[in-house]
Amino acid sequence: MKKSIQLGELTIEITRKAVKHVHLSVHPPMGHVTLVVPTHTRLDVARAYAISKLGWIRNQQTKLQAQARETPRQFIERESHDLWGRRYLLSVLEQETKPGVKLDHRRITLIVRPGSSREKRAAVMHHWHRALLHQTMPALIQKWQLVLGVTVNGYFLQRMKTRWGSCNYRSGTIRLNTELVKKPKDLLEYVVVHEMLHLIEPTHNPRFIALLDTHYPNWREARAELNALPLAAESWGGPG
Repeated sequence: MKKSIQLGELTIEITRKAVKHVHLSVHPPMGHVTLVVPTHTRLDVARAYAISKLGWIRNQQTKLQAQARETPRQFIERESHDLWGRRYLLSVLEQETKPGVKLDHRRITLIVRPGSSREKRAAVMHHWHRALLHQTMPALIQKWQLVLGVTVNGYFLQRMKTRWGSCNYRSGTIRLNTELVKKPKDLLEYVVVHEMLHLIEPTHNPRFIALLDTHYPNWREARAELNALPLAAESWGGPG
């Protein structure tokens, strides 16, 4: 059951779960605060705990607000674009042919029809990003199905404003943010493992953390790196 408490202008979402310890989190990009408490914790006790941590909360929110933001791309000549953690210069080629994207070791070439709008160029790039992820995902899922002993019934790619990924353990499917194509591949793998582990344990309880520790020991470093990278202008948060 979820409730919320108000501390001045700060709203904290309270969730009661079958846990032994409280878990206080400040989520990117805007510093949304959640507090998970043991099932029978009184609301006034949760409030007192939150008040005692106000300094820490404000510090975390300040760090998030100072975090770099990726400015909106205009898809113009010599603009920088990230792919798999590397930065490339964009070359725009206008010609009467089917739009597409080509990649070499130094640049990304965006092929569009003359007079194409920013939105059309963005759509061509997004289609290419999805194709790259579709090329990468099957082998990654197959690898971790064998390791974890789970079956992924399907995966979906979409833009998400608040998560890097999500899992529907009832249907056995995972969902990934297409922005991950801009990040190093090991961070994509971390998100995939995180979501696949939710097929074993749906919540972020101690058992889930233990599974992460076992199967992806450097997950804390991966999560920190993921959240330290520039965020898209549409912006969002961490794995669910």
